[in-house]
Amino acid sequence: MISLRFFASGSHLHVIGDTMGHDKATVSRVLTKFTDALIAKRDQFIKWPCTPDKLNATKNGFYEKAGFPNVIGCVDGTHVRIQAPADDEPTFVNLKGFHSVNVQGICDQNCKYLMGLSFKAAFRPSSLLTGLGHVMTPMFFKTSAVGIHLQDQYNSIEQGVVLGDSGYPCRPFLLTPFRQPREQREQNFNRARITTRCTIERTFGIWKQRFRLLKTGIRMRPVRACKFILACAILHNIAMMLKEPIIDNDDIPEEQPNDTTIHGTTRWPRNKEPLCNIFFLIIKKMS
Repeated sequence: MISLRFFASGSHLHVIGDTMGHDKATVSRVLTKFTDALIAKRDQFIKWPCTPDKLNATKNGFYEKAGFPNVIGCVDGTHVRIQAPADDEPTFVNLKGFHSVNVQGICDQNCKYLMGLSFKAAFRPSSLLTGLGHVMTPMFFKTSAVGIHLQDQYNSIEQGVVLGDSGYPCRPFLLTPFRQPREQREQNFNRARITTRCTIERTFGIWKQRFRLLKTGIRMRPVRACKFILACAILHNIAMMLKEPIIDNDDIPEEQPNDTTIHGTTRWPRNKEPLCNIFFLIIKKMS
């Protein structure tokens, strides 16, 4: 209960202790033991859909949102505010001017996280996150657990694809938008993609609304903060599995975002054109 209250409220440790009749040191020890025990069981609650039945259920769930076929996940990043670390402090200052950890997540159609989250300092790689399996290079997706898994295991389109925004590189397993759609099928693709990919933004919104610690900020050193973030992700998946009610809030994005025109050059590499045409033709037939 001590740990759950801390994650849900984001209060100071001494406030949690005063509320529940314990001193600050006891609260800190309980948090450490609970978090480590929970992270040790993360593979039971954060899983990649590997079986054919689970893959098909995920694809069907995403398809029902906007008619985008063959999607098995949506990927994006979000910032979680942290206390300014004593070491390597400038690397944790983001573009908005506050200290944070950049968290990359990938979700399924039900707003549950798939595989482990990836972390890096807000501005550039930091040695403070070494040793926890956290991403240490600017190539955030490529070096994350999900990116490595897909690059090593991906053989054919039947395995599904992940949707990302224009900040990600286009790969056979990672689809990004057309920056300058010229044909109707390209516009259809972008429209279906943006509506489907909104699922990850909604996941972040539900997650941060459920665990206020992620919104108010974590007053801990970066390594411990990342452990708390991962623990909240595990608890989030457990809550979604148990169908715990979702608190309505304006911070949670709607499932149907307004479509936006993305300008620039096309993201598709030439050798991916046949793959892209498969998706465009499918979406064109549906329109």
